[in-house]
Amino acid sequence: MQSSNTLNRDSRVYIAGHRGMVGSAIWRLLESEGFSNLFGASSRELDLRNRDAVFDYVQKVRPDVVIDAAARVGGIHANSTYPASFLSDNLQIQVNVMDAANAAEVDRLLFLGSSCIYPKFAEQPIKESSLLTGELEPTNDAYAIAKIAGIMQVQAVRRQYGRRWISAMPTNLYGPGDNFHPENSHVLPALMRRFHEAKSNDSDEVVIWGSGTPLREFLYVDDLARASLFLLENYDSPETINVGVGKDAPIREIAERVAATVGYTGALTQDPSKPDGTPRKLLDVSRLNDLGWSAGTSLDDGLRATYAWYLDNLDSLRTT
Repeated sequence: MQSSNTLNRDSRVYIAGHRGMVGSAIWRLLESEGFSNLFGASSRELDLRNRDAVFDYVQKVRPDVVIDAAARVGGIHANSTYPASFLSDNLQIQVNVMDAANAAEVDRLLFLGSSCIYPKFAEQPIKESSLLTGELEPTNDAYAIAKIAGIMQVQAVRRQYGRRWISAMPTNLYGPGDNFHPENSHVLPALMRRFHEAKSNDSDEVVIWGSGTPLREFLYVDDLARASLFLLENYDSPETINVGVGKDAPIREIAERVAATVGYTGALTQDPSKPDGTPRKLLDVSRLNDLGWSAGTSLDDGLRATYAWYLDNLDSLRTT
């Protein structure tokens, strides 16, 4: 459902997770768009797993809009190694933020999920209607269940309280502010770091996890920020909506493009003993496109911008 509702630039907007890659991109965009009342608290200032603290904070801020970009995130290794932590932490964060927003009678909320909510063998490209139609990818099923619960909470609050809350499911993300940990990060920042270090150390070879054949779609985080504002102003429906670019490429090709961006010229070797994850994960973004929004950053441009940010922030990178 399209519902044009331009947000007042004086609106009080609370961005949960505003220091993360997604939250910081949304913060930058809203500042550039003239929003003058932005609120956020770092994890040191506010533990979103602490229910009483979250309620106190939201009551103090009294936001008009809440954007829930807070989550415990990681790549295949982290998700499969710490499933209980990913499930528990994300459920607590979501429930606390949404319950506090509901108690404060916040009428407009955007919950950001993940494309891992969809079945491992969903028909490609994946439509929003594929949700709950099959088994999840086992390497990140705990995280996926938490995000599915978030969608359900948005829908339940809409039904019970009539609030104009929405949820959006972005595809794989990358960009400034990403986590570059060698094991716990997602594939693009992990590759970028490995290629950079290999180039710096004159290494002859970089080993890439898996067969290299799975197909993946990647969205530059600043494009997600633009989509988030667009949806808050143009979308009002209980059904979640996909956010992506609408095209994908094999992991091997993507690795080669990252290597070219970094300037690494050594060999790329696959390690098929490592998990591939879902064989293909391409989102159907026709509903979002039909509303009038599409991604504007090419993969190569996004990789160049991300690597420039990486070089500028080597001494202070998020590596945990």
